[in-house]
Amino acid sequence: MVNVSIARRYARALLEVAGAQADEVLQQLEALTASVQSSSELADLLSNPAYNREQRAKVMNAVLAAVKVTAPALVKTVSLLNDRNRLSSLQDIARLYRTLVDQRVGRVRGTVTSAVALNDAQLKGLEAGLEKVTQRDVVLEAKVDPSLLGGLTAQVGGTIYDGSLRSQLQRIQRELGR
Repeated sequence: MVNVSIARRYARALLEVAGAQADEVLQQLEALTASVQSSSELADLLSNPAYNREQRAKVMNAVLAAVKVTAPALVKTVSLLNDRNRLSSLQDIARLYRTLVDQRVGRVRGTVTSAVALNDAQLKGLEAGLEKVTQRDVVLEAKVDPSLLGGLTAQVGGTIYDGSLRSQLQRIQRELGR
């Protein structure tokens, strides 16, 4: 069971210790959690009480080296999590840490869903347009949903911008049905 308050405390402490290197620590933390997610054996190691601290420390040190985690704040945090049997909270700590870093630097994350895959130039153009609207730095994750038929939808923070052909056709259908 996940204890969000514990993960939040570790995320805040990591942000405080990371200081000016918060973005660098975020990149390394996301690389670390991606490697944990991609390996069921590694995920089992973090959550299975059958492994002792020394076994976890040996494996985590190898993983940190393989993923090229060099930020001292992150290395110490992982060691502390291992010492306190909290490595299973790593994913939640990473998620909350990303949110805290984004808040600190005035960045907002979102998703853009389109009927066909967007190229990098189109994605950067959308980010620039949404930055003007939101007055914040926008980072978009692209998804593809062929059911949109055409156009796209973007969710930035709590706001949804819907320019999909599907929604336009639904709106016309409602208006004609009156």
